[in-house]
Amino acid sequence: MGVREPKITVLMPAYNAGKYIYEAIRSVLDQTFTDFELLVVNDGSTDDTLSVINAFNDARIIILNQENKGIAAALNHGLKHARAPYIARFDADDICYPDRLEVQYNFILAHPDYEIIGSAADYVDVAGNYVFTNRPVAFSDDEINRLHYKICPFIHSTVFYRKKTITDFDGYNEHAYTYEDHFLWAQIPDNVKVCNLDRSLIKVRLNPESITIDEKWRTYTFRKIKYRTLKNRSISEHDGRRLLEIGRKQHSSGIKEGAYYALLGKKYLWNNYQPAKARENLLKTLSISPFHIKNYFLLLLSFLPEKGLVGFYNAFKMKYEQNQAALSDAEVKRKEFNYGN
Repeated sequence: MGVREPKITVLMPAYNAGKYIYEAIRSVLDQTFTDFELLVVNDGSTDDTLSVINAFNDARIIILNQENKGIAAALNHGLKHARAPYIARFDADDICYPDRLEVQYNFILAHPDYEIIGSAADYVDVAGNYVFTNRPVAFSDDEINRLHYKICPFIHSTVFYRKKTITDFDGYNEHAYTYEDHFLWAQIPDNVKVCNLDRSLIKVRLNPESITIDEKWRTYTFRKIKYRTLKNRSISEHDGRRLLEIGRKQHSSGIKEGAYYALLGKKYLWNNYQPAKARENLLKTLSISPFHIKNYFLLLLSFLPEKGLVGFYNAFKMKYEQNQAALSDAEVKRKEFNYGN
């Protein structure tokens, strides 16, 4: 008799996550839904990540070891070995709320026409302190399909999907350095039904050691390649090498810490109005990187009363959305012109 397949594979790539992975694994093992395997892909960690995983005595934990190839390669390796028809993505420094798997599994059973389900998430700092709640920019299938290509529709570690849906598109593109998820969603056609749930199912840890940093801290060349490849839904090996080279040059503690404190400063300003905490973090990032002029501007804004700041933010957001709509309209007209000629 063969081994019975679990209903869900929780897919967790891990690279040098020894500081955080115990809490991440514990949050999965404590789920109210218990019929799952936790597939941890150890991506060549050089710290104590593997020993922390091995400290757990739970048959649901499966470990795959590979040399360090990056998160996209780790995810693809995991997808090949996942035994369940449903995949719950999760990162090794995040924390699941106890009913995360139960909520998403029940939803997909009740709505079998859906293939990808995300959710909101509560963001915490490196110490686990609450910072803000990140609500997705779109929730319904129609809203998500109308998003501008520059906007990522899902918070990756909240996503729950049918394995076959993703493997049919050959999984994650390993050239899309740090935006392998966004690039994947760009490949998904409109007839694949997707949504986001309007509740937080996980805690996402903002972590200065992560390879992902605030996009504002990426170079112009990096952003240019990223958005061109997203728009064209195509990325070359050459593009991948350039992105990786830029990313490695930015993989320094100074840049990553500066980006981390800048992000905290912005979130305590725009998303969870605590001006004293915003100033504290903005001053830290300016001490690390004094030439990021925008952070001086944010520091000045932190002295505005909340009402004035909200008004400024809403005006800025409206202008941004109008610009994105204009870009989308121009693109539609260009396509119609090309088709007609």
